[in-house]
Amino acid sequence: MSAAPARLAGGLAMIGVLALASCGKGAPPPPPLPQVTVAMPLQRDVIDWDEYVGRFEAIQDVDLKPRVSGTITKILFANGQRVKTGQPLFIIDPRPYQAALGQAVAQAAKANATLINARSELVRADKLLAAQAISKEEYETKQAAVRTAAADLAAAQANARNARLNIEFTTVRSPITGLVSDRRVSIGNFATEAQTSLTRVVSTNPIWFSFEGAESFYLKYLRQAKAGERGSSRNTPNPVEVQLADEKGFRWHGRMQFLDNTIDTNSGTIRAHAVIDNPDGFLTPGLFGRARLLGSGHYKAMLVPDEAVITDQARKLIYIVGKDGKIVPRPVETGPQVEGLRVVKTGLAPTDHVAIDGITNLQPGAQVKANLIKLKPRAADTAPQSTPETAPPPSDASAN
Repeated sequence: MSAAPARLAGGLAMIGVLALASCGKGAPPPPPLPQVTVAMPLQRDVIDWDEYVGRFEAIQDVDLKPRVSGTITKILFANGQRVKTGQPLFIIDPRPYQAALGQAVAQAAKANATLINARSELVRADKLLAAQAISKEEYETKQAAVRTAAADLAAAQANARNARLNIEFTTVRSPITGLVSDRRVSIGNFATEAQTSLTRVVSTNPIWFSFEGAESFYLKYLRQAKAGERGSSRNTPNPVEVQLADEKGFRWHGRMQFLDNTIDTNSGTIRAHAVIDNPDGFLTPGLFGRARLLGSGHYKAMLVPDEAVITDQARKLIYIVGKDGKIVPRPVETGPQVEGLRVVKTGLAPTDHVAIDGITNLQPGAQVKANLIKLKPRAADTAPQSTPETAPPPSDASAN
């Protein structure tokens, strides 16, 4: 081989070596897969609670007015104190009524004497009639006189009883046990029967919590009752829990007692109230409160963190990592919070791997590296306070 062909062959060999070296470096490696934290949802037996706002009301509320007219001579209570049924509150001057009682008693005695005399005359008339010493017409007149005297005595006795009642009414007593307001009259004022307001008395134990519910909730309850999932509050004492304005929990417990028979056409709501025990009188009529009412029967639900739920216009989505490591969007129906986690009513299975972290930039179908963790409750089961976005989904729930 000559020198020129040798040099050419060597150059070609060098080019091949360089090409092979260049191929040995290869293309840059692909980027690492996105890291995603996943967990299987918690499964719970859930009961929904619906929230309402209302106020406490006295079951008995009396505007106290006198049953007889007269001058106020005594006031026997301190403004705002607790009173019992039958406790004296006011004294109206009884002297005119005592005089009227004396007159009525005297009239009754007179009528009784007249009746005794009429009966004696009738006894004598019986003997005279038997001896045919008087006519039958005269005898019947004696009989009529007895009947008239008996009626006059009954009327006089009724007047005496009424006079005694009027004397009793001069002591104005509390008709109920509860809290009395301030006095509306002073000693020396003249009180007119059934007109003058003396004071106000309200009962405190038990007490009502009154509220209004939306028509959508009412329809939900009707359908649940029809399906046998939850009894209607019209005839079922469904549990109610109430939270006061300065409280964090629902510490007051009661039961439904009343549901109105019509829906207000102006507001689209229906009136209702629950009855709550108040033995120490802490709850006062007029207090504001937030109540939660049993809103469903038991149902199975999945619990996931709130951050795992994505809002896509009107839909709620959750990203599931499939067995092939790809992201799959799953439409779901969400509910309230339980144990610090969001209820998912439909769309999830207990074995699904739900993406709960690192989902900001994920796209459906993307390949990811899933790091499986165990999901734990984030709060105690106290039916956390939350307001539903639209009715009728509940605002609270509790797990069994």
